[in-house]
Amino acid sequence: MRRLLLIALLGGYSCFSFAAQSAMSTTQATQVKLHTSLGAITLQLFDDKAPETVKNFKTYVQDGFYDGTIFHRVIPGFMAQGGGFTSDFEQKKTRPSIQNEANNGLKNHRGSVAMARTPDPHSATAQFFINYKDNDFLDYTSSTPNGWGYAVFGEVIEGMDVVDQMAKIPTGKRGMFQDVPQQTIVIERAEILR
Repeated sequence: MRRLLLIALLGGYSCFSFAAQSAMSTTQATQVKLHTSLGAITLQLFDDKAPETVKNFKTYVQDGFYDGTIFHRVIPGFMAQGGGFTSDFEQKKTRPSIQNEANNGLKNHRGSVAMARTPDPHSATAQFFINYKDNDFLDYTSSTPNGWGYAVFGEVIEGMDVVDQMAKIPTGKRGMFQDVPQQTIVIERAEILR
């Protein structure tokens, strides 16, 4: 079973500010709402800065792929990852991987949404994560295996309190998985608002 991994680095929380990142994206503004078992999370996507990644994410939303998936990995002070497994931890079949667009100038700041992937920089499919803090070490630095980083393609504009609530739920191991919330956090439905 292929599991998308991120390097876990724990740290403190930082301020919740998107002004600089939002200013980078001034054209199209697709919004997606994730209706979760803890409440709604609204994302604004950067169509102009990460066009292939946004197109990929929107297709999964339109296909109903995320409906019934879970946030399977939550690390307080780092990130919350989801979008690939059912509540029974069955991995959903995905479309082919996409090119990494992490060299788009967007940063892995608190509240930003980025694609999860394997050590292969261009292996992202459907899984994504929401940053709890400024994780600059996940940003693009060069077009090398170690420098590609993780492609930011959106940000939370409403419901960061729901994301923060996820971090308060105790986690543990489940089979080969670690940092699994002991209370299942389900994405009940994902919809494109505009």
